[in-house]
Amino acid sequence: MNESILPVSPGLLALLSNAETGVIPFTQEIFLLEIDIAGTNHCKEIETVENQIVKEKMLSMKREPDNKFDEYAIAIYCEHVRVGYVPAKLNLVCSRLMDAGKLFFCRVVEKEWEMKWLRITANVYMVE
Repeated sequence: MNESILPVSPGLLALLSNAETGVIPFTQEIFLLEIDIAGTNHCKEIETVENQIVKEKMLSMKREPDNKFDEYAIAIYCEHVRVGYVPAKLNLVCSRLMDAGKLFFCRVVEKEWEMKWLRITANVYMVE
């Protein structure tokens, strides 16, 4: 007989172990650094997602080991739009940790239009 508060089912276990749902039990966020997201001026869809980029918005991060400009590249996404990258001068350690299986995300601190460039400041976190 299962005496747990919440009945454990295969569906519940699948939900809890699925990183795409954002539900990861027993985790903590470890603040690593504050960045200005690089390359936002190269994002053709930046104006379509700009209204979604608000303070405290969580942005996903994805390694791009085959990037022809930077072998340690880490792309930053708002929904499914790549808005930019972790600056090359700051991405080495994070990229190695991501390659080792660690999860990372950004949280927007602020944004500001400077002429035709959207400067997005974000905090980078590792999930442990």
